Amino acid sequence: MGRTTSRESLRWAKMKFGRSARFCRVWQRNCPIIGLVLIFALDTSSPCGSLAVLRDENVIASVSTWTEEAYSSRIFRHLEFLLREVSLGLNAVDLFAVVAGPGSFTGLRVGLAAVKGWAEVYGKPIAAISALEAVAAQARSTAPVVIPVLDARRGQVYFGVYRRAGSADQHRLVLEGDERVATPEEFAAELRARNLHSGIVIATPAPEIVSSVMARRDGAGESSAAIPVDRVSAILAPHVGQLGYLRAQRGELTDALSLDANYVRRSDAEMHLKGPRGS
Repeated sequence: MGRTTSRESLRWAKMKFGRSARFCRVWQRNCPIIGLVLIFALDTSSPCGSLAVLRDENVIASVSTWTEEAYSSRIFRHLEFLLREVSLGLNAVDLFAVVAGPGSFTGLRVGLAAVKGWAEVYGKPIAAISALEAVAAQARSTAPVVIPVLDARRGQVYFGVYRRAGSADQHRLVLEGDERVATPEEFAAELRARNLHSGIVIATPAPEIVSSVMARRDGAGESSAAIPVDRVSAILAPHVGQLGYLRAQRGELTDALSLDANYVRRSDAEMHLKGPRGS
């Protein structure tokens, strides 16, 4: 299939959604995006990477596969397939939304480098989204505090503490403190230190990891029954796109030059050179 032109893409959008797209200008930094927004979202932070195309918060199409092969080696095959399926070219995209961390160092670098290139070429903005926030956004519970948890491998987990803010229709989650990497024992200690017993929910695509933490709490004489665990999807790109749209409405976007990764955990090279954290 030949390259899809911008005019053909906009004609497709008009036929698909019943009104012409209005965002067809070069983005000005810190300027909120209003109107129809075509979003391309991607997550390369884990083996279960994914791509998605959205119009505002509505998912048009997404693609993901789960294998032990690094997602960074599949992303461009999936990209070609997805764009062909929706008859679009990247030149029609208004906003790129990408997971900036935490996750696989190699995967994140590939995804961020791709988005940097596309955003620079087409002069479009970027929404940098945390994988943990994309997990937290899926929590079905209305609890005011959401703790997303991801497998960090090496016997560790990534986690953060997000508090719901604003009205229910704003869907806004505010991070308290920093996102962290910890052993299950350290995570259990964090829950104890915060004295979080009610009004919270743990969201994770891997409940078995959280089960080991709950067992440690029970072993310490603390009841874990009051802490519900929501199993959520590991396919993050659709949720990354929706969070990107909300960022765009608030003007909280970046550009190719400023986009950077948030690895949370130091690389092997850094740990070898610097020694244990705090040394």
